[in-house]
Amino acid sequence: MQTRSKVFDDISQLMTNAMGVAQGAKAEAETAMSSMIDRWLADRDFVTREEFDAVRTMAQKAREENEALKARLDALEKK
Repeated sequence: MQTRSKVFDDISQLMTNAMGVAQGAKAEAETAMSSMIDRWLADRDFVTREEFDAVRTMAQKAREENEALKARLDALEKK
């Protein structure tokens, strides 16, 4: 019975080691995929959310200034 227990212990240890290797491979694959996606997005000239928000804020400010100038021009034209 001692040898059978040893066999099960060896199999158990082998499976535990295999799970550790599989988890390491999973983490490495996720890192590689993330890096590949980042490179793909960079090649497509996509903007970041921060850049988009900054440009949107600038556009909104420009619209507000344009409306103020239009109102001022209309007031001057009425005189």
